Amino acid sequence: MEFECLKYSEKLKEGSVCCRHPDDYCKYRTSCIVNFFEQENKRSSRLPAANNDNKIQNNSPVPMIELDFSKTESGLLPAIVQDYSSGEVLMLAYINSIAWEKTLETGKCHYWSRSRNTLWLKGESSGHVQLVREILVDCDEDTVIFKVEQLGGAACHKGYGSCFFRRVEGDRLVVCGEKIFDPQKVYGK
Repeated sequence: MEFECLKYSEKLKEGSVCCRHPDDYCKYRTSCIVNFFEQENKRSSRLPAANNDNKIQNNSPVPMIELDFSKTESGLLPAIVQDYSSGEVLMLAYINSIAWEKTLETGKCHYWSRSRNTLWLKGESSGHVQLVREILVDCDEDTVIFKVEQLGGAACHKGYGSCFFRRVEGDRLVVCGEKIFDPQKVYGK
């Protein structure tokens, strides 16, 4: 199986696939995600031709990696989110097939809100968007890790850099994270 990077026009064998330009937030971002993770034989038969700007022509659906959303009754899979540079775990969220497709399509993390029962672009209210740098898929294709650049420095809606800002010490939780913003000011809550 071969994969292709549109930016560098290079074909890679399945075992050696990695992004050669992880610092580029440019017109290649979405095409890189789609083409690194898409099988060459599927891509060549189903992917619409790209123009000189590497934008997909016409409105045909872009093929992409399929996860196994059938493993849960809800159709939701866990998405572990890590800071791309430090490796710090920022949050855990859930994705359905719509969130997965929007994430691959835009290069920005989308999730399924269980409390609101709706699609959610991370950062749509706060501006603290998560830009995808790398995606890892587990062996059962039912869990992903999004390695992201967290804009604004805070992933947590309570204003902390990580949702895991408390540590268990004996029988209590102790705040060990740094508060980046005041949620009252950002969300008006």
